[in-house]
Amino acid sequence: MVDGSTDNLVEMRGIEKHFGRVVALNGVDLEVREGEIMGLLGDNGSGKSTLIKTLVGVHQPDAGEVYIRGERVRISNPKEARKYGISTVYQDLALVDTLSVSANLFLARNPMKKFAGVSVVDWDTMNEQSEEIIRSRLNLEIDPTARVEFLSGGERQAIAIARSLVTDPDLVIMDEPTSALSADSARRVRELVRTLNDEGITVLLITHNMDEVFGLTDRVTILDSGDLVGTVDTDAVTKEDIVQMMVSGEMPADLRTASDTEAQA
Repeated sequence: MVDGSTDNLVEMRGIEKHFGRVVALNGVDLEVREGEIMGLLGDNGSGKSTLIKTLVGVHQPDAGEVYIRGERVRISNPKEARKYGISTVYQDLALVDTLSVSANLFLARNPMKKFAGVSVVDWDTMNEQSEEIIRSRLNLEIDPTARVEFLSGGERQAIAIARSLVTDPDLVIMDEPTSALSADSARRVRELVRTLNDEGITVLLITHNMDEVFGLTDRVTILDSGDLVGTVDTDAVTKEDIVQMMVSGEMPADLRTASDTEAQA
């Protein structure tokens, strides 16, 4: 968990995004501090996915600015986001069932070697590096040569998380990582989130799961219909407070006062 530092790894200021006449984001701010687990909450249609896709370059903002460690940047696509140290684990995982675990980890980034003057995939290196990530960093017993189609739901999610580590990121964004998983698999994925954070990786967690909110996050930002409701310290609110903010689209008066005081300080 974060140690109280207020240094921001990522800042998004006044982000606006329109799809035709639909206002998906209406001047939204987001700050993610170095080393924290930040929660991003809101009902379906609140703008969470659009905000994240704007951060990683899938969408371009119609207005607003993005900063990485205080430097204003313009991220054109997810590949460029990875160069800035941002990896994303999407809800649909985007794994290829017919490929091996290691092939999925290095999809489109395969290490190559020369054989008889021709470039071929260096499977030995790829399997070794995959095993290093899976076993040494995540403490998982998954064979890197196994085909993904034979893995459980929890193992598939773990492989998607492992893939995000290939580029050695500073920030990993996770979109509903325990959705549709069994209780045991969800628990294991939450342990992986803690493992990443213990390594010093900042995590931005999109979730509806209150166990994850209160068991993992340092702070949460709440959106409603494209508007920013507010950002609060998780240990300063209750489940009822968060539900009220999501339903009403407003910060309770006492939390708003506390948030304003902190901002002024």
